[in-house]
Amino acid sequence: MYRPMNMTDEHEAQKKAIYEKMAPRRRKFVDRIGYDRWNPFAEPKEPIEWRTDGTKRTTQQLVREYLQNHAPEKYSNAYGQGVLEMCLGMVNGDERYIGMFEFSRWYAAELEKHNIDINDYMP
Repeated sequence: MYRPMNMTDEHEAQKKAIYEKMAPRRRKFVDRIGYDRWNPFAEPKEPIEWRTDGTKRTTQQLVREYLQNHAPEKYSNAYGQGVLEMCLGMVNGDERYIGMFEFSRWYAAELEKHNIDINDYMP
């Protein structure tokens, strides 16, 4: 929807000066959309909203921190992909990943009851 701009005489003079200093190729673009519709003083768009978790960290920060501090020394790409996928699911509040998380907590407690270390456990 086109809304005419309310420009002061000073802004109109600046707009004309900007247009006259433009390269012919750029002028062609302005002519195509219409000189009256063109606004060289448009406000910048809002930056992307970075999705964070409850601790105010992004998924990238969480994954990096986890892999640096808790992952095995030599972990596979599949392990890293699993961490990233789980992190994205949890931060986005996806019920599938919340279910996986709750099951993991329950299962870890079950293994602990039976004195089984998850790192030594092989089914």
